[in-house]
Amino acid sequence: MKNFLDDNFLLESKTAETLYHKYAKQMPVIDYHNHLLPEQIANDINFENITQVWLYGDHYKWRAMRANGIDEYYITGGATDLEKFQKWAETVPYTLRNPLYHWTHLELQRYFDIHEILSPENAERIYHECTAKLQTPEYSVQNLLRKMNVESLCTTDDPLDNLAYHQQIKNDGTDIKVYPAFRPDKAMNADDLPGLNKYIDRLGLISGDSIDDYDSYLASLKRRHDYFAANGCKVSDHGLEQIYAEDYTLDEVRGIFNKIRSNAALSPAEVLQFKSALLFEFAIWDHEKGWVQQFHLGALRNNNARLLSQLGPDTGFDSIGDFSQAAQLSRFLNKLDAGNQLTKTILYNLNPADNEIMATMIGNFSDGTVAGKVQWGSGWWFLDQKDGMIKQLNALSNMGLLSRFVGMLTDSRSFLSFPRHEYFRRILCNLFGEDVEKGELPNQEAWIGKVVQGICYENAKAYFNFDKV
Repeated sequence: MKNFLDDNFLLESKTAETLYHKYAKQMPVIDYHNHLLPEQIANDINFENITQVWLYGDHYKWRAMRANGIDEYYITGGATDLEKFQKWAETVPYTLRNPLYHWTHLELQRYFDIHEILSPENAERIYHECTAKLQTPEYSVQNLLRKMNVESLCTTDDPLDNLAYHQQIKNDGTDIKVYPAFRPDKAMNADDLPGLNKYIDRLGLISGDSIDDYDSYLASLKRRHDYFAANGCKVSDHGLEQIYAEDYTLDEVRGIFNKIRSNAALSPAEVLQFKSALLFEFAIWDHEKGWVQQFHLGALRNNNARLLSQLGPDTGFDSIGDFSQAAQLSRFLNKLDAGNQLTKTILYNLNPADNEIMATMIGNFSDGTVAGKVQWGSGWWFLDQKDGMIKQLNALSNMGLLSRFVGMLTDSRSFLSFPRHEYFRRILCNLFGEDVEKGELPNQEAWIGKVVQGICYENAKAYFNFDKV
């Protein structure tokens, strides 16, 4: 029987152990998609306690606590931070076989050198031990990143953001490179006309433009895209139910924009045309600048209307959707490729039923110009756990080139989430090790080790090319 979370956790063979400890473990981390706050990085803050860095904003944990019967008062409500931590510790023993059980104890080990199983009995002591460490300079947020060997990361930023904190980070000359990512979802959200009109008004104020029509709206958004590029941005990101690739004419979209500005109701077809037009324009701009565009597809958001009204979005009431993905995605990518305007692209699916769709779709648009030009992203959100990662890695292996994969990311709001890269690397090495031990791959340690290092770090470094000015 193996010990829980020992040095060879998830490594089931000697070959897997060698691949992880000799090749994967020491590789730096490029975290090219997360939701960390650049302000906290720029100011290199220290969190007041373990609850603030671990539980604030973590809807994974919130969902588990609610499922365990914990009252909202102890989750997002007015309970003290110690009380909230105690309620999480009360929940942890019930998370067996949920990835939260692994992540919780990996994070306690890697950041705080605590090798106990969190429980109600030791919760208060562990709370105070972690909190005391978090007060020291060694545990500032930049040093938390250094503990995990983070070389660079991309935050997720609205086009209206002034990027002041990214500028501060760059001017301070910190060794950790922090880049913005252009996330224009709100700019195309014609499902919410009051919200979209407020957004357009804010854009006009920020840019100093008079936004009177669709053309001036596009021009103003383009200036924000240029501004992001001038501040080091090299990636865009979109969180969508599905790709929008409806037919439209420029005159039709101009008319739709006029209806938006007059608060006239749009038909479902008009909403899709507006989204399709903007999504295509964003992709063209990304290609012009050589950015990487990312598409996170398939989330069914805000399912619980009652709790959404109380707590707002991104509080743990989203789930996997069953949207049709293949046809529209093919149309979108093909339209870009036909004009030789398809930039490097990463596709993420939330529904595992779409795995093979994504694994085969990416091969349609590889053209020999870039290794792995169109990527299928790592298991995302509900799929960034052991089973989801293995299924993604196996499907990609069967239908594409796993060796050219750009690897893992955190997609997290927590500075303690970076052991997820270790989790992924252990799973990856175990898969290769299993194949070698079975005789399904040759025992070519140096070559397979090099492939592993590529997936863990080198491929992403070459793909995103963050070092290039």
